[in-house]
Formats: sequence, structure tokens, C-alpha cells
Amino acid sequence: MTTYSYDDDSVVVIIGSGAGGGTLANELCQKGIPVVLLEAGQRQSQATFINDEWPSFEQLSWSDTRTTSGSWQVAQDFPTLPAWICKTVGGTTTHWAGASLRFREHEFRARETYGEVKHANLLDWPLTLAELEPYYARAETKLGVTRTNDIPGLPGNNNFKVMYNGATKLGYKECSTGHMAINSRARDGRAQCMQLGFCFQGCKMGAKWSTLYTEIPAAEATGKLELRVEAHVVRIEHDAKGRASAVVYANAKGELQRQKARLVAVAGNAIETPRLLLNSATAMFPHGLGNGAGMVGKHYMRHTTGSVFAEFKEPVHFYRGNIMAGIISDEAHNNPERGFVGGYEMETISLGPSFMAAFFKPGAWGRDFSSVMDKYTHLAGMWLVGEDMPRETNRITLSETKDRFGLPVANVHYDDHPNDIAMREHAYTQGAAIYDAVGALRTHRVPPYPSTHNMGTCRMSRKAADGVCNAYGQSHEVPNLFISDGSQFTTSAAENPTLTIVSLAIRQAEYIVQSLKANAA
Repeated sequence: MTTYSYDDDSVVVIIGSGAGGGTLANELCQKGIPVVLLEAGQRQSQATFINDEWPSFEQLSWSDTRTTSGSWQVAQDFPTLPAWICKTVGGTTTHWAGASLRFREHEFRARETYGEVKHANLLDWPLTLAELEPYYARAETKLGVTRTNDIPGLPGNNNFKVMYNGATKLGYKECSTGHMAINSRARDGRAQCMQLGFCFQGCKMGAKWSTLYTEIPAAEATGKLELRVEAHVVRIEHDAKGRASAVVYANAKGELQRQKARLVAVAGNAIETPRLLLNSATAMFPHGLGNGAGMVGKHYMRHTTGSVFAEFKEPVHFYRGNIMAGIISDEAHNNPERGFVGGYEMETISLGPSFMAAFFKPGAWGRDFSSVMDKYTHLAGMWLVGEDMPRETNRITLSETKDRFGLPVANVHYDDHPNDIAMREHAYTQGAAIYDAVGALRTHRVPPYPSTHNMGTCRMSRKAADGVCNAYGQSHEVPNLFISDGSQFTTSAAENPTLTIVSLAIRQAEYIVQSLKANAA
């Protein structure tokens, strides 16, 4: 096992082991760069994953208290748990459904494409789809994304078949079992999907890509990675020149440790990443590390979401097979004639009985609700996910509530933009129409769950005044500080974010290696 001294200032310290951090660690280690990877959670495995919703939630999830504000539905339903992310080696790649979609060209140019949108702070990305395409291709190969590189698509379960038949009757053309980072056949030492239906609980077959059993073991095999688990980072320190110099974290016993660093990359998710930077304020950086423009924490995006469930006369057994077993992309195109800019995807989803009870209509009970649960085996379901508008007022700030280390927790403030509301209404209507077209007895609109797609808060920008980092995730203000997760997204697009996070991490690794060789970072 590789170990580095706390005083070794030649290492790159990466905070967070998920899609961004885990991928970046492996890419750097493969190029001979020494890395210390800090993960706040424990290390699980395919053997220890629990195929039971609530015990698994407790095993994998980041359940530390957060606070909320704003008018969004999640703040009312889940005020201390606004986001459903993970605290475990592999991060949220242990929990994600596997959907791997490229952003569209116009989504990198949202400001140019959509024009001025009142009460929004749109900005074009400082890179283009053409620049990212080679890295998308490498990421798709790494993840083994279906329907790329001659990898066949996954089979369609009943939930997909219901969606597909309804979509076809409505005239939709872009409906399939999707581009998924789940093996449809054995690949790279990982088994093919056995359709167990517990994608959110950690894939016991290893068919779904996760940095837990792909990137991180590969990095360890190079002899260049030291993974430290139950290492909860409390602050990033800097030297007299304003360069990141060390990371302070609490170990499993709550003892503070200080690891020196040549370069620091933060990949703690779009809520914990800005919280860490804000909690790292000093006399030189009074408003937080890398926050000279005051943009850290701003432009929080979570996607415009909601769900539609439908009851049918015959059993569907929607919980069998992949959770996200199919997708309709026809509405992901930009068509302002619908009454909003941007677009949305419709993706199949299933929830186990306990999660249905918690999320279907939070806090509700009674005959109407119990009648839906009685129809559980006869349900079909879809999740709606669309581009939400970046707003400065949607932001992560430091709460008055403190964690066990005495540090302010993150407060998540969000208000739906009128564009978001119009998009959600359109998506609800179309989702219900799909099910009505194939004989649904009743359809149900389900409010947004705790956020699983957390983006923005440290966004990329060409000008330092407009964001936190450049096109490579490098801090405008602290040259050896990098943002390596969805925090760096300038806009959210309509597509699930993981493939883009991985692609950016591969690209960022190349830039970091070049910078270290040139002593520029």
C-alpha cells in the first residue's frame, strides 16, 4: 500500500472520490503523478452493498445536516436533506442510475442561443462541444456506454415497453433503452447487467460503472495513489503567495491531520465544494478561497425535475430490471414555441415501496395515497429532467447551523425560475399523455425528490469576474486550485451530468500534467 508523508508537498491532493475526483486521480496516477485521495466516507464493495432501500441509504448517503431556504418544493418536503448524494468511496457513482448523455451543441452556448432571459444569469461555456468531443469519446470508452463503440443497448423491461408504446403513439422518435454506463455484456473484467433492479443501492454485479471498482483500483495499481477514507476535509490552506499549500481534514477518530500539497483539486459535489471554499476564508481571502469575484456558491442548479406515475389494469412490475431503463429525448431540443427555452428528457424510473411511501406525496396518507400503494405492481413511472436557469440568487451559503467539527453547514437556497415552472408543466402534461395513450387508469404528478444532479456554484467562465474557474476547472484566483466536479458547470443542459463530469476530468488531468511539468500550477 502506497503511503505519503503529511509533509510531502509533491503530492496532488484530491478531495472527493466520485465521478470527477476518482477519475482525475486515476488519470494523474497513470501519468506518474503522486496523488492523495481524501474521501469522507467509508469504502464499501460489491459484497457489502445492501439490496434494501433504507439500510442502503444509511450506508451510502451523505446524511450530514444541511439547511434550506427558498420557495422550491424540496425545501418544504426535505428541509434538512435537500440533496441525495453519497458519502462513500466512489461517491455518487455508487448510487447513480448510469445514464450517460452528451450535452448538445447549443447547450454550451445557452446565452447566445436563448438570448436574454429575465431573472436568469446565463453565460456561454468557455469551451465548445467540438473541444469536448474527443474527451466524451474517451469517457464513453472508459465507462463502456451502451450504443457507443458497438456496445449493444440494454434490454427493455416492462416499464420501458409501456413508455415506448406510449411515445410511439404520440409520434416521438427518439426513444430507446438509452446510453447507459451499465454493461449489456461482460466487459473490462466486469459482469453484464443481471437486471437486479437495485441500481441506486450499489451494483452488486459491478455491471454499472463506478469509480469504486474501476478508476480507484486502477490508480492504486500504479503505486501512485494513497486513498484515505473517513477523511472529512475542513479547510484548504494557502501560503504567503496565495497558493494552495495544504489540506486539513478530520480522520475517523475526529483528529485533525494536515496534508501538504503541490496542487489541490476539489470534487466534493456542488454543495460541499463551495461550502469548503467558503469555510477556508482567511485574511488574504476574506470571502472564501478563490472567491475574489464573489461567485463561489452562486448559480446553483439542480435540473428541473418531477415524476409522472401511472396506474394500469394489468401488472407492469416496473421495479424489475434497470431503474432508468429507457429515455425519450424528443423534448430535449430547444423550441421556445413551447413557452420556455431549453429542453428536457423523459427517463423511466422505479422506486421501491419504502421510497414510494417517502417520495410519492411527502407527508401524505389516507385512502387516496394508500390506493396508489395498493396498485404498486401495476404502476409505470418516469422521471422528468430538464435544463434549469442559472441564477445568482440560487446559491450555497454558510448556515448558522454547525457540524460536529464546529463548522457552518451548507445552506441551499433555490427558487424555481418561471422558465423552470413552464418546462415542468409541459413535461408533466406530456408524460401523462404518454401513459394515457396506452390506457392508463390514472396518472399522478409527483413533486421533485432531493436533488441528485447538483451543478454550478463554482462555474467556468472566460472572465474572472463572471465565475470561479477557467475552461480547465482551474481557479481564476488560485492557480494551483482546481474544481473537478459538477460545480464547474456554467449551465446545466438537459442531460444527466456524469458523463460530462468524467470527460472534463480526463481533459483536466492532461492540463494539470502539462502545468506541473511547466511549473505553472
